Amino acid sequence: MLKHFAVFAVYFHVQMFDKRKSLINLVLALLLTLAIIVFPPPIIFDYDFESFFPQEDEELAFYQSFREEFGNDNDYLLIALGNNGKTVFERDFLQKANGLQSDLEKLEGVEKIASLLELESPIISPFGVRYRRLLDWSDEEILSRSKENILESQKFKANLISEDGAFILLILQHQQRISKVDGDRLFAQIETLLSASGLPVVYTAGKIKAQGEFVQLMQNEFSFFLGISLILIVLLLLVIFRNVWGVIIPVVVIGIGVIWSIALSLYVGKPLDVMSVMQPTVLSVVGLAGMVHFFNHYLKHLREGFDKTEAIKKSFSELFIAVLLTCMTTAIGFISLYLTSVPSLKYFGLYTGFGVLLMFLSIILITPGLLYLVPGFESDKIGRFTAFWQIWMRKFLIFVLNNKKRIVIGFAVVTVLSGISLGGLKVNGYILDNLPIDHELSKSFSFFDQNFGGSKPLEIALGNGKAAEDLLQREVLLEIDKLEKFVQETFSSAAIISPLTIVKEMNQAQNSGNEKAYRVPSQGQFPRMRPSLNMIMDKMPLKVISDDLQSGRLSTRTEDMGSLLGKDLKMKLEDFVGNQIQQDLLEVRITGTSHLIDISHESVTQQMVKGLGLAFAIVAVIAGFLFRSWRISFFVLLPNIIPLLWMCGVMWLLGIELKLTTAILFTVAFGIAVDDSIHFMSKFRLELGKGKPWLYALKRTFLETGKAIILSTVILVSGFSILMLSEFGVTYYSGLLISLALIFALMADLMLLPILLLFLGNVWKKKKANQ
Repeated sequence: MLKHFAVFAVYFHVQMFDKRKSLINLVLALLLTLAIIVFPPPIIFDYDFESFFPQEDEELAFYQSFREEFGNDNDYLLIALGNNGKTVFERDFLQKANGLQSDLEKLEGVEKIASLLELESPIISPFGVRYRRLLDWSDEEILSRSKENILESQKFKANLISEDGAFILLILQHQQRISKVDGDRLFAQIETLLSASGLPVVYTAGKIKAQGEFVQLMQNEFSFFLGISLILIVLLLLVIFRNVWGVIIPVVVIGIGVIWSIALSLYVGKPLDVMSVMQPTVLSVVGLAGMVHFFNHYLKHLREGFDKTEAIKKSFSELFIAVLLTCMTTAIGFISLYLTSVPSLKYFGLYTGFGVLLMFLSIILITPGLLYLVPGFESDKIGRFTAFWQIWMRKFLIFVLNNKKRIVIGFAVVTVLSGISLGGLKVNGYILDNLPIDHELSKSFSFFDQNFGGSKPLEIALGNGKAAEDLLQREVLLEIDKLEKFVQETFSSAAIISPLTIVKEMNQAQNSGNEKAYRVPSQGQFPRMRPSLNMIMDKMPLKVISDDLQSGRLSTRTEDMGSLLGKDLKMKLEDFVGNQIQQDLLEVRITGTSHLIDISHESVTQQMVKGLGLAFAIVAVIAGFLFRSWRISFFVLLPNIIPLLWMCGVMWLLGIELKLTTAILFTVAFGIAVDDSIHFMSKFRLELGKGKPWLYALKRTFLETGKAIILSTVILVSGFSILMLSEFGVTYYSGLLISLALIFALMADLMLLPILLLFLGNVWKKKKANQ
């Protein structure tokens, strides 16, 4: 059956590349491209924060349930107002800040704003309840007392006001789960009001700002890399082929392939996101590498004396299967990312994988037809260039054959050391680790980390245990008090809001607003105040307890310390809860958006093994089918596993940490790097099929395919290297690490693989004898 399939495949692709069918394919491809231009898909850029959450995860399901009751934990914008080096306790400054807050509260989409400017504390006396403004600037004497009270209060320092009194904080709660469009509109209106306020120093941080900044940066980088990819392709083609048609045809073919690929994702409704920035460059260099293999083969046949028609048919029919397999393995490397549980990575892998296949389709449908329409472009310069390559490739092959033991030992030593370094790699990720530390957005979030306890939400779900009636039972509140002290000390968090906050506020109110009374009330006081707690609940900036009093939240903010340290602190929290909190009174569980992002980073090893495992298996099956030998398929895999281990060694040396955006690069690098091995082995099999001796077939393969492998690697490395110009961390590390992996793979294919094939000669002879 396999033989019949192979015969059919050969017949199909030989017939496909005659002049008539090639021109028909060209017309169909151009009509498809014209249809996309006439009926273009809507171009949408988006940065959905939640696309990095692990899906189908029990933690996500719990958070979604928690969110239904208490709302999203990151739907806020932090606004810090400064007085240009002076304290904020000046009447003119406070008047302007108060006017700004009033204007902000009128904006559509703003639900409430918490700040010292309008905060009032209740005071309960025999004559009833009255409210006292915490910050009163009606005259200088009252303002002086307000300043003293606020700066002495532990509730507000490094929370609603910086410790030095230089900044005051507004926490703007906006519409829950606001859309990207509405978020951009709201933030633009907020920026307009901030600019018109006359306040000298303003800092902002929050989801609606980050999403807008990310998308703007994505749009700029997408255009930049689309343009620079085109320039790179033109330069490389001029150097390699030194002919105008050798530039125009690949540019047209690759450009159409990129259009098809991006249009596919947009037509099905997938917006361009932070991962999509890489697609134009990835698809361009992958397509260009395939074009170089076809063109080298085409020029070789022209030099051998075949006319243009025969050269086109022979070159495309002979390489069709090899290039198809290389594109399939590259696509598999990307598509295997669909096994991850993070939507942003899943769909990047899926659509980039399909994009690679569309690029192959573009090459096959368009290139032969264009070559039939233009004159052959073989020249004396290319011939001399080829002779130069032949001389140096022979010298290099002799070097490899004369140094077999040294090469094997060298590869073994570096591989073992790299394998050992794998254990030293740290898994760590940050909310904004895709941005450089000196980016304006990173600086803004860092400001709040340093001055206001943090910008990253920390949420802990609370539930009453079996022995408790509800969360407002005094014994439960004492457990919450222990938990709050531990969280604030361990996580260095901002002020905490929880059900206990309600009770402390009430106790302070019943003690004439005395700061020292902001604590858990005594056993005797508690029953008297409980009926009045609803009065304080209505004034809370967040909902902290359910209507039935059975569940609640402990909400605060911390600095973005990274998932590695965060994991360590969470383990300490779990130990504390297990040993110090009475489980029958209080149930504690960490949750929230930041926690889910940390889980995604922490699961990076599992995600990587899944993708690589699938890629290894499929490539092994393809190689086994192609060469009818599982032993040979192992020798195809080995030179491409070694570069991945070496990549680990480089990451360890450079201090690059594992996270979602770097772990996926192993799968992608493998899918691209294995292409050269398949080209090498396909040519080797073709030479053996002509009846040539094993060693001679290896020599011809090395001399002819080695040049194409080197050129395609130069193209790929050049293409991926330009990604290092990106401001996005994921794009920068993609360029650096994949480029290094491709260089390592080239070394393995041209130095280690020939040596392995020499040892495999006897196995092949036995296999041929048994057929």
